[in-house]
Amino acid sequence: MRNFDYARAADVEQAIAMHARAGDTVYLAGGTTLLDLMKLDVMRPAHVVDIHKLGLDQIELLDGGRVRIGAMVSNTDLARHDHIAQHYPALSQAILSGASTQLRNKATTGGNVMQRVRCGYFRDGVSPCNKREPGSGCSAVDGLNRNVHAVLGGSAQCIAAHPSDMCVAMVAIGTSVQIQGPQGRREVPLADFHLLPGDTPWKEHALEPGEIITHVTLDPPMPDSRSAYLKLRDRGSYQFALASSAVVIALDGTTVRDIRIALGGVTTKPWRAENAEAVLRGKSIDDARIRDAAAAAMSGAQSYGQNGFKLLLGQQAVIRNLSRFMA
Repeated sequence: MRNFDYARAADVEQAIAMHARAGDTVYLAGGTTLLDLMKLDVMRPAHVVDIHKLGLDQIELLDGGRVRIGAMVSNTDLARHDHIAQHYPALSQAILSGASTQLRNKATTGGNVMQRVRCGYFRDGVSPCNKREPGSGCSAVDGLNRNVHAVLGGSAQCIAAHPSDMCVAMVAIGTSVQIQGPQGRREVPLADFHLLPGDTPWKEHALEPGEIITHVTLDPPMPDSRSAYLKLRDRGSYQFALASSAVVIALDGTTVRDIRIALGGVTTKPWRAENAEAVLRGKSIDDARIRDAAAAAMSGAQSYGQNGFKLLLGQQAVIRNLSRFMA
């Protein structure tokens, strides 16, 4: 690991000021991604600002049914929170499906939103990778791309899949990201926070230099809804999704009054499948419509060779999850 300067901030304003004093500065939250990448010599910050003591570790129930979650709330505390488990079960399930207990105890909500991709070419430090070295190329397009590479939302410049389970559930629920920085405060929908790779895959998110996530806020639960998260993977523990889906659904008998579907594992960002929702909304739910919705969810998907099986596996992630809600 390379040498770096370390400072601990006492509040958000001080953290932002510390970040502004020098270039090549990063914020340290749980460190479960940052420290790994520093040890691998993929990230080489000269300055690290520790944000553990900013007081952003509360889960607050707001008027109107919304829930505000501090950026430093641990994944364990969020998943095990009684209100989250009862009213947002897909979110609790998504978080508990990821990593190990030890990592969930350390990982934070804001850090989960900001986590980097798991592509081996990005992490090996030597292969051409546009995320790590802009303009160098994407080794995964014609290389080993079975597990953590996308079939939706990719480009010739990058096909790395977004690794978060939590964010998939949050996109289905409806979530906003509260941001603070040198220019003040602003809010961005989580569905717009992560960027498609396009021609600039090194631009992964909507944060401007020096900005910090302070909270994420969940929309009110969909009235009379149920929800679930389904993760398909090679083994049942400590494995990133090959394909996943989060579903929030409200039924009037067998008729879908409202529905939200999001995908992970097969996409370069947490992916709201609005075209799949449209197939079901206002219709009676049955096997045929579920299959049609799954096909719509994966519309436009592109195989890059080894990950071609995800075209069908992504559909299965939707079919199996939706089938839970049939009478």
